[in-house]
Amino acid sequence: MRILCLDYGDARIGVAVSDPLGMTAQMLETIKWRNDINKPIQRIKELVGSLGCKTILVGLPRNMDGSVGPRELKTRDFIKLLQDSISDVDVIPYDERLTTVMAQRAMHDMGINAKNQKNRIDQMAAAFILQDYLDSVK
Repeated sequence: MRILCLDYGDARIGVAVSDPLGMTAQMLETIKWRNDINKPIQRIKELVGSLGCKTILVGLPRNMDGSVGPRELKTRDFIKLLQDSISDVDVIPYDERLTTVMAQRAMHDMGINAKNQKNRIDQMAAAFILQDYLDSVK
């Protein structure tokens, strides 16, 4: 069963998906949005349907000391909205600390200017979150 993973942000949501065997994460797309939360919710519904996902993993941005901050509270509101909007999937929050930094470093190591690749960074961060989850449940 495939898992969809989201790296939620105020303007963009990075999306990754697992392979059908649930072993590897692949970058999928970036959903651009601002001020209209219905746009990403609709696109996520479409992806869940077309990919046959029964689980949505959402990166939870905890503070480095493990405390709850404003980003986590916003993300929890988004998770609640997903749960209310897409009732036939499990929505799982998952610790995402440092995934954006890891994505930026990976792009730097590949010789890609991360400043010009924000969409790809969001997708890569979602893939890192998902791969960490997949590795943890093996």
